[in-house]
Amino acid sequence: MNNIAGAFVAAQKGFSPAIKAASNPHFKSKYADLAACVEAVIDALHDNGIALMQRTTECESGVIVETVFIHESGEQMSGGKLQVPADKHTPQGYGSAMTYARRYSLMAACGIAPEDDDGNAGSEKISQDQAANIEALADEVGKSPKNICEYFKVKKVADIPAAQYQRIVKSLEKQREAS
Repeated sequence: MNNIAGAFVAAQKGFSPAIKAASNPHFKSKYADLAACVEAVIDALHDNGIALMQRTTECESGVIVETVFIHESGEQMSGGKLQVPADKHTPQGYGSAMTYARRYSLMAACGIAPEDDDGNAGSEKISQDQAANIEALADEVGKSPKNICEYFKVKKVADIPAAQYQRIVKSLEKQREAS
């Protein structure tokens, strides 16, 4: 367990909050969907030689998901099992429970949470220097700052939440290295 433990600690330093970009019209709220949860951790896991797997187990009342991390050394680490009942015993009901279980199992196993939207932490924006750095990196890799703004649902780069700065820079630097 020495290899995966050290790699997981290193990976966790690169995790970011899951972005609440999906809408729930029933509750008139936003939430971090499964894709946002995976996106918040997958690059940091891969950069540290860790694959993500989510095992499912049969369950009459719903679904059971176990988030498992597999290190390139062959070592594995489990985040534990999470059982979620299905509201309806239909394919859609089980599918909904599966997505919910995968999302919450992943967030718990990684120690991440959805972005803070309490009005205080969510209001902290990147600095002008950070905005200039993102714009310069985006220009280097041929990516439009407008696309970055659309993704984060902001009007200008300077409005990007400070919590996302490292994630954006890391992604742009990876693209630069790949070209």
